[in-house]
Amino acid sequence: MTRALIVGVSGQDGAYLARLLRARGYDVWGTSRDAAGNAFAGLDTLDIRGEITLRTMPATDATAVAAVFDEAAPDEVYNLGGQSSVGQSFAEPVETWQGIVTGTQNLLEAIRRTRPSTRFYSAGSSESFGDRGDAPATEDTPLQPKSPYGVAKSCAYWQVATYREAYGLFAVTGILFNHESRLRPPRFVTAKIIRTAHAIAQGRADRLDLGNVDIVRDWGWAPEYVDAMWRMLQTAEPRDYVVASGESMTLRDFARHVFAEFGLDLDRHLHVDPALIRPNELQVSRADPSRARAELGWRAYTSGRDLVKVLCDGYLADAGDA
Repeated sequence: MTRALIVGVSGQDGAYLARLLRARGYDVWGTSRDAAGNAFAGLDTLDIRGEITLRTMPATDATAVAAVFDEAAPDEVYNLGGQSSVGQSFAEPVETWQGIVTGTQNLLEAIRRTRPSTRFYSAGSSESFGDRGDAPATEDTPLQPKSPYGVAKSCAYWQVATYREAYGLFAVTGILFNHESRLRPPRFVTAKIIRTAHAIAQGRADRLDLGNVDIVRDWGWAPEYVDAMWRMLQTAEPRDYVVASGESMTLRDFARHVFAEFGLDLDRHLHVDPALIRPNELQVSRADPSRARAELGWRAYTSGRDLVKVLCDGYLADAGDA
C-alpha cells in the first residue's frame, strides 16, 4: 500500500486530497502544527477523519519533520502547509515566509537525507506571476510576485527546482490558480461573499463590503485541483505544471452571480471600502493550463457560473437551508 504524507491536512486542499488518496487505496498520514488542538473540521465534513493517521508537525521545526519522516516513511509527500491568505501575508510577512519557505526547506532536506526515493509535491501559487495583463501565464512565465505570500511561494518554487536539479529528487511544484470549495475559511473573499448574500437574503444583513471589485481571477473547484496534484506525482519525469480552469472573471461578476443565486441584485447591496484594498494588489490573473491537459490528462470541469452554483449549494447544505 502506497503511503502518503499530507503536510497541512487540516486545510481545504489537504482534506480533499486525503479523501482522494483514500479512495485510491492509499495509507494516508496528515500533519498540522498542533494535531491535538486542531478541530480538523474539513476532515470531519468529508467524514474521513477516522481514516487518517494524524501527527503534530510544525514544518518550520526540522527536528519535528525528521521525527515524523522516520515514523511515517512516506512514498509521497504533499506539502500544502503554511499561511495561505494573500491579504493576511501583508499583516504577517515573517510568519508567511517561515511557514512556506522554511517549511519547504525542511521537507526537502528530510527527503534528501533519509528517503531520496520519496516523491514530493509542493503547492505553488499564481500569485508568483504577478500582473501579466491579459497574457495567460504558463510554466515558462517569469515570476514577478507582488505580495509577501507571492514572494514566499516564488522562493519555495526555486527551492524545489534546485533540489530536483542538484540532487535528482522527484520534486515538483503545482502552480495553482484560485480554487474554492465549501471548506474555505470565512476570511477568504469568496466565502465572505456567499455568507453575506445568504445573510442579506434572510434579512440579517444589508450590505456587502469589498475592496477592489475589478480584479480578475481564474477560479476553479478545489476537489478537481487535488486530482492534478496526485497526477503530477505519477508521471515518469518530474515537471512543474500550471493548474487552472483557463477561465477568468472579475470579482464584481463573481459577486453578481452569487447574489443572483440568492435572488438578489448586487448593485443594491455592494459597498466598496477603500480600507479593504490591499497594498500592491494583483489586478489581473489569467492562466494557460494546456500542459496539464496534454501531459497529465487533467482539466477543470467546473468554473464560472457552474462553480458559483456549486459553492452556493454547498454553503446552503452546511447551513441547513438546502
